[in-house]
Amino acid sequence: MQLRRLERHPKRFGDAGLLTPSEIHTIEAIGDEGGVRMSELAGRLGVTKGAVTQIVSRLEEKELLTRSPHPHDSRATVLTLSEKGKEAFRAHEDVHDRFYERLRARLSDSEIDIFEKGLRTLIESLED
Repeated sequence: MQLRRLERHPKRFGDAGLLTPSEIHTIEAIGDEGGVRMSELAGRLGVTKGAVTQIVSRLEEKELLTRSPHPHDSRATVLTLSEKGKEAFRAHEDVHDRFYERLRARLSDSEIDIFEKGLRTLIESLED
C-alpha cells in the first residue's frame, strides 16, 4: 500500500512544478537528447497511444514539451522537451543519484548486489 501511495503522490522537480509519477516518467522516457515519436514513446512506457496522448497533453499544457510534425513522415508527431522539461529531467536524475548515494552509504557492495538482484527478480515476477 505504501508503494501505491508513492506512485500517486506528485513531487516537485525543479521549476516544473508538481508532477505525477506518470508525468515525470514520461519526461524521462523522452529524454533530453532529442525528439521521440509518439508511438515510440508509447512503446517505451508500455502504454497505449491514447494514454500517451493524455499525458503528453498535460505536459504540453505545463510547457514541459513541444509537439512537432515529423520531418519525413507526415503521419507522425515528434516530442521534444522544452528547457523547463529538460530541467525536470535533470532534477529527476538528481533524485535517483541521491537515492543511490544514500543506498551506497548504508549498504556494503555485496548487500547492494543482493538488493539489485532482488529488484530484478521482483520486476521479472511482475512482468509474468
